[in-house]
Amino acid sequence: MHLLECSLSSLRSWLSQHGEPDFRARQIWRWLYAARAERFDDMTDLPQSLRVALAEHWQIWTTRVAMHRRAPDGTEKLLLELHDGQRVECVLIRQRQRRTVCISTQVGCGMGCVFCASGLDGVVRNLTAGEIVEQMLRLVRLLDPNERLTHIVVMGMGEPLANVAQLLPALDRATDEQGLGISARRVTISTVGLPAGLRKLAAAGKQYHLAVSLHAADDVLRNRLVPINRNIGLRAVLSGVDEFFRRTGRRPTFEYVLLADVNDRPDDARRLVRLLSGRPTLLNVIPYNPVAGLPYRSPDRQSIERFLTIVRRGGINAQVRRRKGAEIDAACGQLRRMAAPAGSTP
Repeated sequence: MHLLECSLSSLRSWLSQHGEPDFRARQIWRWLYAARAERFDDMTDLPQSLRVALAEHWQIWTTRVAMHRRAPDGTEKLLLELHDGQRVECVLIRQRQRRTVCISTQVGCGMGCVFCASGLDGVVRNLTAGEIVEQMLRLVRLLDPNERLTHIVVMGMGEPLANVAQLLPALDRATDEQGLGISARRVTISTVGLPAGLRKLAAAGKQYHLAVSLHAADDVLRNRLVPINRNIGLRAVLSGVDEFFRRTGRRPTFEYVLLADVNDRPDDARRLVRLLSGRPTLLNVIPYNPVAGLPYRSPDRQSIERFLTIVRRGGINAQVRRRKGAEIDAACGQLRRMAAPAGSTP
């Protein structure tokens, strides 16, 4: 059984059945989440008999590291092979005092965004809560002893709100003081804006930060860039975002990937101002990270500055999000596709 799928209460129940006191569960949790234990034998304050029993009944790791890359800026990316041979990516980002992990929620993605490597072959399956947690722990173990995890972003492969049933328990583990101890306010969930998922996230009442990937300011263009939008529409997306804000008081962020000569023109910027006007929000403008085999390009600096000038003059709080790890194919899905055998589906 995968220990990272197990809740603390379930572990206590298992320990009780084996004649062990409750406090052993907290010890095991501390070894997993704080002390970065790799094996049960590393848990030296547990009785030897208990370590043997744990090893017989549980496994900590269900993945293997298929590839590990590090960029000059300190960004590290892992390609993890799951128990069924599928592969997902996760990233550790170092930026000043921040140490952020970026995690995946699905193998592939079913949203069909035309410029993204993650969804080129569709979605294969949802990840389990334990597989999501395992990514975090794999990345935490890349930190030096003097480094500590500060932020979590759910911006890897897959659409998080299409797997909200597994994502929320995984984040509970990350934000629990007995777990990774990360403040909910330092967790960002990036989504194309599935209305049902937005409602579930709002109902959970957690202080997570919401980042909504727009990429277009009208349904005509968004239907082309984000095909799932044909089934939902921008009005429903914004309604879900507004409900999240009402329930949590957390100001959302809107993400806008700039594609040269596609959505970076002055008219695009003005339509975006009209769409977001009156909403308390931050706009992240993201110059496109090119993907081999796709026809899209990153705008030049002049086009980026022109776009920013228009939206800022329109009263939108906007910033450019700096790209990290370009040298190691850190954009979602790139490493998975590159590492796939010739002629196969990643």
